[in-house]
Amino acid sequence: MADNSSRYISNLTRDTYALILAGGKGSRLHELTTWRAKPALYFGGKFRIIDFPLSNCVNSGIRRIGVVTQYKSHSLIRHLVRGWGHFKKELGESIEILPASQRFSDNWYEGTADAVFQNIDIIRDELPKYVMILSGDHIYRMDYGPMLARHVESGAKMTVSCMSVPLQEAAGAFGVMTVDEDMRIHGFTEKPAEPAPLPNDPSRCLASMGNYIFDTEFLFEELRRDAETSGSQRDFGKDIIPSIIKDHKVIAYPFETSNDEQAYWRDVGTIDSFWEANMEMVAPVPQLNLYDRKWPIWTYQEQLPPAKFVWDEDGRRGEAINSVVSGGCIISGSTLRRSLCFSNVRLHSYSTIEEAVILPDVEVMRNCRLKKVVIDRGCVVPEGTVIGYNHDEDRARGFRVSEKGVVLVTREMLGMPVGSLNG
Repeated sequence: MADNSSRYISNLTRDTYALILAGGKGSRLHELTTWRAKPALYFGGKFRIIDFPLSNCVNSGIRRIGVVTQYKSHSLIRHLVRGWGHFKKELGESIEILPASQRFSDNWYEGTADAVFQNIDIIRDELPKYVMILSGDHIYRMDYGPMLARHVESGAKMTVSCMSVPLQEAAGAFGVMTVDEDMRIHGFTEKPAEPAPLPNDPSRCLASMGNYIFDTEFLFEELRRDAETSGSQRDFGKDIIPSIIKDHKVIAYPFETSNDEQAYWRDVGTIDSFWEANMEMVAPVPQLNLYDRKWPIWTYQEQLPPAKFVWDEDGRRGEAINSVVSGGCIISGSTLRRSLCFSNVRLHSYSTIEEAVILPDVEVMRNCRLKKVVIDRGCVVPEGTVIGYNHDEDRARGFRVSEKGVVLVTREMLGMPVGSLNG
């Protein structure tokens, strides 16, 4: 049995190199990812999605990190440079940006496995015993130390973090696995239409979180083999994992809290799930605690003045109820209910905003009524605009209405020019 003391785990994390796959397009988010990669999308009033896996690494003691970028990466790279560029290589820590540079082929990254394969030389230079491969587009807080300890203790060549999720949520969305009583994986199918249910709960299945730990040399061997395999899609879920579970020990690591309860993890891959996850943040006691000083979520944010609420007249009162309001915001004679305002939002008088996710630098003019909306960065909502109360009218004006009735508004939909604020 491995010693799970903090000293033991700190030795493991120092011997680990983390590679965050952050090149995803996020096509199901539609216009929200027209000008940015999904990991660069804003979340929680202040952060970007990439901040969560990066913070998990740093808080876990893993300080050698590579971030693989590809799709629409300008705003992502800008954020990484501004917010995460303070690490010092001479202290054994670094966050390196790894764009597709055609190091081993003439192609861009062709899949998750190929993205790692094309950076083998960079990983090898770090001399890690273990390589942790992480998805860059999920919202969660996780200490990777116990997962590393479990990987070493089990003698597995690969470990896959997993969660129990409803069948309908996993169908077509997640890799699904079957395991034995020792959590050894015996079957793995990437995004099946009909996921295999859990033996003790036919309504749920065991889904991959897209986070893996490998013994380094084993990973390199499998990547080289896959690169030489004709017809491979160069993907961990579709190719690597199914090919190795027959002859090698691959285990699943359930992501749970200290009370053996299912921990918080969200894949904000659709407009509805993005809106819902943000709405969870306005609860009096949200499941994801962003105020925990023992596990902070780090990010970049420019120096801004405090949020301000002005006017106190009947019908013109600046107020926010059950809402999150970030620095630089001015709530001027408007009412905000169960909503999130990211930085530098301006809400002018006589407006009512409910169940709204308002990204940075948005301005809502007077006498507007907005409900159950996502307003993209840099939008200026004209005076008297009503959105979210009649979906037929919303669609006729060019706004996108999701399956669950969330209305997405972007600069282009408002007839505004494309600019630097789109990232």
